[in-house]
Amino acid sequence: MTPSYETTLINEAEQLARFAEYAGRHSQVAVDLEADSMYHFREKVCLLQMCAGSRIAIIDPLALDGLDALKPLFADGSVCKVFHGADYDVRSLYRDFNITIDNLFDTQLAATFLGMPETSLDALVKAHFRVELDKKYQKKDWSQRPLPEAMLEYAASDVRFLIPLAERLRKKLTQKGRLEWVTEECERLVHVRPPDNNGQPLFLKCKGAGRLSPRQLAILEALLQWRMKRAKFKDRPLFKIISNNALLKLALAMPASQNSLKATGILSAKQVQMYGRALTGTIARARQLPSGQLPLYPRNHSPRLPAQVAPKIKALRNWRDRRAESEGIDPPLLLSKNMIRQIVLANPKSEKELAAVSGIKRWQCRVLGQELIEVLNRTPNARIRKKRRKRRRPSVHRQH
Repeated sequence: MTPSYETTLINEAEQLARFAEYAGRHSQVAVDLEADSMYHFREKVCLLQMCAGSRIAIIDPLALDGLDALKPLFADGSVCKVFHGADYDVRSLYRDFNITIDNLFDTQLAATFLGMPETSLDALVKAHFRVELDKKYQKKDWSQRPLPEAMLEYAASDVRFLIPLAERLRKKLTQKGRLEWVTEECERLVHVRPPDNNGQPLFLKCKGAGRLSPRQLAILEALLQWRMKRAKFKDRPLFKIISNNALLKLALAMPASQNSLKATGILSAKQVQMYGRALTGTIARARQLPSGQLPLYPRNHSPRLPAQVAPKIKALRNWRDRRAESEGIDPPLLLSKNMIRQIVLANPKSEKELAAVSGIKRWQCRVLGQELIEVLNRTPNARIRKKRRKRRRPSVHRQH
């Protein structure tokens, strides 16, 4: 059974400061947040839920002038911040409030490294506490004010079980000798940051764009730029204007009129009515671009591995798969495909050399190092026969 908590809605700076001071006296603080990405163009954190000791704080950032009072708490390495699926939350807290985090524990990551088949919070709470979390408010508009009491209760429920869940998962990780693995993964997780477009073309984030011709790519980029402006003007998420897939299909079809646009069946009648003229105009202008201004999709091919190392790649992958099966976890958690390539190219002869391979983790070296190097050492490179160049025979001219 989890303890009962005193729940407080915090919408004043003085309240926030008092809770930050209280939470800082505890060894663990549970954290979760709610955002409005389903309802607005530029998403923002609309609610921050925290649990420490016997208190749950539901913090309303929209009513506060920043969350600076919480920065020392999040940066305090002596207080563990417990999240579930922390990647999105870490990025959001940094983006909106410039909050950085020291000492994080991710219960979803822990469940993954324990080989649990279901790692969602509701599945884990049900499995460990026999409580079913109601997720009906998950996709609601958290920017609305005032928030109904039922939504506030829902928000509180997400942090209510995090600390006792973390304690149970830590115990299981310790029993399996994997706590160090998750600790290091969490150390890396605190450094994730929101993506920065850096002025790059929008089509780079559109799945399927790589198969388009330069002309079609120019049309797609123009459509994506148009949608960005339209979504910003209407304060709506991009997907609620027109989906990426629909824009990709329009770039392939290149309809020249509203009638031809309607005939494609790509958009709904309402979308054609609302955006038809703007879309066909955008497509027409992109079709008129000079060939010298057309974009090319960048091809960042991984360097081709020498054919000689193919046996080592195969041997390492087979060994990885067997080891992962014995550990009861997904193989990429032990070694990703890219990490295997990096290791084979480096061909380390010792654990010290393995530790120098770019991207390798300390726990991977400690747990897998010796066995991994043995696999590499006993697997010879493939022998590649050089093709003998045929000598050209001199031509014979008949004498007449």
